[in-house]
Amino acid sequence: MSLAVEELSDRIRNLLDQRLTITEQKMFGGRCFMLGGNMLVCPMKDGGLLVRVGKEGYDAALTLPGARPMTMGSRTMAGFVEVSGDVLEDDEVLLDWIALARGFVETLPAK
Repeated sequence: MSLAVEELSDRIRNLLDQRLTITEQKMFGGRCFMLGGNMLVCPMKDGGLLVRVGKEGYDAALTLPGARPMTMGSRTMAGFVEVSGDVLEDDEVLLDWIALARGFVETLPAK
């Protein structure tokens, strides 16, 4: 894994609510943080962050600084956005993205 993934993963671990049961799973070429077996956020090789916002929160998330549609090949993944690493340098901004993902993921049944 890249240094950017490791650094962002460490920051996420430090910011996550310690009362939550968070697991980590390798996927998308990195390490994803899971809540109740559902993907929450996933640091990307380039220092960005894949954030699960859900289909209903997708359009609103795209209006936030640094957000763009998540694409794999030629396919756009509805309900997921990529956030540029440039905007994640501030822990408060990173925490806001984690909270946005958590707000959606907590609506899903645990796996």
